[in-house]
Amino acid sequence: MFRGSFTLTLDEKGRLAIPTRYRDFLLSDAKGHLICTIDLHDPCLLLYPLAEWEEIEEKLKRLSSLNPQERRLQRVLLGNATDCEMDKNGRILVPASLREHAGLSKNIRLVGQLNKFEIWDETAWHDRLAADIALEQAQAGEVELSERLQDFAL
Repeated sequence: MFRGSFTLTLDEKGRLAIPTRYRDFLLSDAKGHLICTIDLHDPCLLLYPLAEWEEIEEKLKRLSSLNPQERRLQRVLLGNATDCEMDKNGRILVPASLREHAGLSKNIRLVGQLNKFEIWDETAWHDRLAADIALEQAQAGEVELSERLQDFAL
């Protein structure tokens, strides 16, 4: 399980070093093979270990290519999915097209999301985090919670 938030630096070639605490797991479980694609809702990238990505592909395969909404989802996620192999130093190369989509600069944030990571530009991450917290505070008690959230406790 991936959790936490890590400030990282992209090198001049567009590589990032996976945090040490996850390298052994990713090397043993995924043999260092990761898949990176774009996020549909936020200006960030999604980074999956291969096994997790294969589950996503199975779900996408079951969608209808005749339904325009389902076809768009397939096109965006699969069309932007890129293989990323960890090198011996635990680094992956983030392709230029994906870096451009997410507006990644030198300083980035790798955010654990249980089965995947999000890759954010550092400034965009701080902006989104502040906006999300402000929205939650503003809507406290005003928005009807989903059934799942009604029983969720921290």
